[in-house]
Amino acid sequence: MKSCVDSPLSRSCSNILVIKLRYIGDVVLTTPLLHDLRVGLPHARLTVLVNPGTEDVLRHNPDVTQVLCLPRSSVLECLRFYHAIRVQGFDCVIDLTDGDRSALLTFVTGAPLRIGFNREGRIRGRFYSRCIRAAYGEMHMLDYHALVLPVLGLSTRSGPPIVPLSQEDHQRAQRLLESCGLAHRRWIMVHPAARYRFKAWAPERFARLSDGLITLGYQVVLVGASHEKPVAEEVQRHATHRLVSLVGATRLLDLAALMTRCAVFVGNDAGPLHIAAAVGCPVVGLFGPSNPAVWGPRGGNRIACLYKGLDCRACFYPGCFRGEASCMNLISVDEVMSAVMDFLKDGS
Repeated sequence: MKSCVDSPLSRSCSNILVIKLRYIGDVVLTTPLLHDLRVGLPHARLTVLVNPGTEDVLRHNPDVTQVLCLPRSSVLECLRFYHAIRVQGFDCVIDLTDGDRSALLTFVTGAPLRIGFNREGRIRGRFYSRCIRAAYGEMHMLDYHALVLPVLGLSTRSGPPIVPLSQEDHQRAQRLLESCGLAHRRWIMVHPAARYRFKAWAPERFARLSDGLITLGYQVVLVGASHEKPVAEEVQRHATHRLVSLVGATRLLDLAALMTRCAVFVGNDAGPLHIAAAVGCPVVGLFGPSNPAVWGPRGGNRIACLYKGLDCRACFYPGCFRGEASCMNLISVDEVMSAVMDFLKDGS
């Protein structure tokens, strides 16, 4: 990608703040834009503001100068943070969140150039100096984020998402595998949880899949955050074989390093799925209410997304009225097994 140094806007951007106050997968999907900004504006200071718990996605990212986390405590602490943001003197703020809180933060910075999205046409659009109008949901989020670049006079490159790892991350992952007796075995990583119940494949189906893989000689390792232990325990209750559980036992980058060592990752549309794809692991993603054409993982050609394409607008939240005919229930164990075996046969 070329840097358009003759653009008045790009010349004025030496201290940039990018805001993404969403979840782990959302932050992973911002990394191509961060790289494009770094290539296009190589001397700019690039700060990223994220929610607590997502910052490790960017811990070793070479394109980022500084990572900040938005506090979620007292009003006084938030006001102090707002002041600290303002005194940093940002000359450009790019808000990728499309939310009221982030729009207010964008305005509070006092930056002369404030770029944001306002797909709902709400009053928060007035907090931006440049409001991007785009057909949200009609393009992948990588392309949606890249709409920022022409505003700055930069051309689009949009490579794959990345989650860089350190040697220490790999060492911790290797020790975990050795402690589980998996250092010299082929194994499958399974993430059975999801942020919302209606985005999750049934635990008994994950159990049947796991039993089938173990019968073929592969071990299955369940992963997830500590609060996802009940889901993993339910999978184990339905399984006839013993599964290895590392749920709650890994930090985010430990998990990412483990993904570089597993044969295939299987999981719902959630943060771990996007991390797995970003580190080059073959992934089988299970999609229901969210469309992989918009929210799917990116990171190479070893990605299989199973999606039935049902219109979920009528029941997306708080629940689904379709019962056994729901989008997630329409994904069969045989389909998922077939997708996993395709990668295993390729020797991925």
